[in-house]
Amino acid sequence: MNTITITKKIPVVASYDVVVCGGGPAGFIAALAASREGTKVALIERYGFLGGMATAGYVAPMSVFSYNGERNIGGLPWEFIERLQAMRGAFVEEPLNNVAFDPELYKLCAQRMVLESGVDLFMNSYISSLVMDGQDVRAVTIENKNGTEAIKGKVFIDATGDGDVAYMAGVPMQKYENSSLQPSSTYFILSGVDTSSPLVRQAMHHNKQGVNCQCVPIRKRLIELSKEINVPTFGGPWFCTTLHEGTIAVNITRASADSCDNRNFTQAECALREDCFTFASILRKYFKEFKDCYISSIAPQMGVRESRHILGIHVITANEYLNAYRYWDSVSRSSHPVDIHSEVSEKQDVLFLKKAAYIPYRALIANGFPNLIVAGRTVSADKTSFASLRVQASCMGMGQAAGVAAAVSVKDARAVQDIDARQLVVKLSRMGAFLD
Repeated sequence: MNTITITKKIPVVASYDVVVCGGGPAGFIAALAASREGTKVALIERYGFLGGMATAGYVAPMSVFSYNGERNIGGLPWEFIERLQAMRGAFVEEPLNNVAFDPELYKLCAQRMVLESGVDLFMNSYISSLVMDGQDVRAVTIENKNGTEAIKGKVFIDATGDGDVAYMAGVPMQKYENSSLQPSSTYFILSGVDTSSPLVRQAMHHNKQGVNCQCVPIRKRLIELSKEINVPTFGGPWFCTTLHEGTIAVNITRASADSCDNRNFTQAECALREDCFTFASILRKYFKEFKDCYISSIAPQMGVRESRHILGIHVITANEYLNAYRYWDSVSRSSHPVDIHSEVSEKQDVLFLKKAAYIPYRALIANGFPNLIVAGRTVSADKTSFASLRVQASCMGMGQAAGVAAAVSVKDARAVQDIDARQLVVKLSRMGAFLD
């Protein structure tokens, strides 16, 4: 391969206690938590808005905040939901407290909360490299309209979803033998839908524990139609209210994709954009509830279910997860079903939990990297447990834990592996996290 060598001086534009990389559900909650703990915080986001998979991917609903009639994600994540509700941007579905939302109000609410807390935002900025001292991260470099800039920090939180910072730092990643990544999906917003019809009204609400909320009648018909016409590979379908009459978020497309491979991801995004319009046409032609429907918006980014997982100090195992093993350093919970999608068919394996599971702090950190914490999809977990952990409520809970842990690390001048994790649990509980 031909190479080009570029040498340049990069200005250090700022220095912070905590630098959060990625402004999705885990990242913006982590930034809020670290800031409210009294540290100086920067939040770097590649888009011009916060929310990640919720707002760039239209992934709806936010799930799952409650299980067996008890809420298991609290504190800052739930404060955000309440703020969004007050703005008429969220609808909480009992008994699981799944949250349907308006993506635009989600962006606004997250932005307001982050700015109110004193976090410095670096949006429209892509993280391109790290400055390392051994295994210490000293700075991240970002690319934006100002050119290449460096931001220094004492502790860094990787909430990129794909583990970009951890990967660049050299954190070991898990390798799964004979196993592929879960497929990605491009959500789209469909308008002109008869949302008052029984079929759509029932399908767009996710309010039953122990039930896969697929639209079964449409699913069965699509399987039948696939014998007659070209029906792209699909999942579900799942519909979700956007809180506006006649408009729903649609989760139906499906493709094998590696979000850490630019060429592969580009091809998949192009293919799924085509599929969005194909499915809209099929729905319009074969289902009376959709006869006047049209695509009003396609998610700016394909929704990613799975990419990199760090090899943390502890790897959450299926046995621990399914049996709700309570770790001594449990910092968050998770209760979404174990949900594994096929990349080549409409099939999906679903296993519902008996009880909300636990996430240990040790799954957010790796040995030998004293100032790096991960939050969200990069969590150290095996394939089975990760198939549940990957959803937004779980990621928000991990973000809260990572933000507080980073602040403790800064204040105590200790490596992230050396902070008092038992006191971290106490502090999170006092903030409203449900860890019992």
